[in-house]
Amino acid sequence: MIGGIVRHASLFIGSPLIGALLLLAPAALRAQTVWEMPTEYPENAMPGVGLAAFAKHVAILSAGKLTIKPSFDARAGIKSAAMLAAVAEGRVQAGDAFAGALEAEDPIFALPSLPFLVTSDADARRLCDLARPHLAAALEKKGLRLLYLTPWPPSGIWSKTPLTKVSDLAGLSIRTYDKMSSEVFARVGARAASISFADTMPKLANGDLNAVLSSGDGGAGRKLWDYLPYFSEITYSLPLSVAIVNKAAYDGLDSAQREAIDAASRQTETELWLALSTRLQENYARMRQNGVTIDSNPAAITEELKSAAATAQRDWCSKAGVVCTQILDAFKEDKR
Repeated sequence: MIGGIVRHASLFIGSPLIGALLLLAPAALRAQTVWEMPTEYPENAMPGVGLAAFAKHVAILSAGKLTIKPSFDARAGIKSAAMLAAVAEGRVQAGDAFAGALEAEDPIFALPSLPFLVTSDADARRLCDLARPHLAAALEKKGLRLLYLTPWPPSGIWSKTPLTKVSDLAGLSIRTYDKMSSEVFARVGARAASISFADTMPKLANGDLNAVLSSGDGGAGRKLWDYLPYFSEITYSLPLSVAIVNKAAYDGLDSAQREAIDAASRQTETELWLALSTRLQENYARMRQNGVTIDSNPAAITEELKSAAATAQRDWCSKAGVVCTQILDAFKEDKR
């Protein structure tokens, strides 16, 4: 009954009955704006946690006038590498993407996953703060607005067999998460391919892969232990994901709604950084409960990969130009 009356409300604009019925209508019916916001990651991985928190905060801060509809595990059919285009074209209004997968859009997106640059949560936070204005500027050129950044725990190697010596690296068929990590692992003899997390599990099941570069967070979210019962803690990087919105969609909101979005973004990122501080140990506990053996000191493996990574970092700096010097010099200065 309410739905029929609302559809024909223009015939009864002055009717007190219509006003009363609208006040009784469900919140979803009264919502003025709904944004679809997909990610390719599971709901219990850091990007999924961020999307759920953002949706909750937006609903509260906008008093129900804005609704964020998150979707997980690439159910919307959009993976990280295609997310900027999907949001810019308006196929979805917002989204989350792993930054390293966006390097083809602009070299700046590879910065957060530069190998062996960041070795702690504090390092990751410093690099995030330095990178933020450059990431935001690159997104704005594409008609997008940065909402918030999602930190990941340290990346390591999930493998089918233990990695005890350098020569074991050559036996890996490994899923990597960006072009740079593929190059690093190829240099140590591995067969490496940058594959979205959404496409990884079938390749593990059919034997195409016997290793995955990921954090305990992403791995636990996908239950990698079903195929890969060993984890080498190499602290390859502590990368970032970016949460974005179509700038025209954002600009089309009134000032109160934009402030709700901005406040929800700040609150979400604050909570994600707080969560990161305990996430590693929580993941390790869950991994051990599921039979994963964690090597916390694979020194020879790490040193071999660091040597290969030096070339990759220099190549990135060549592509990034002056931004490389600006950010990395400031980062190293902050660490002193």
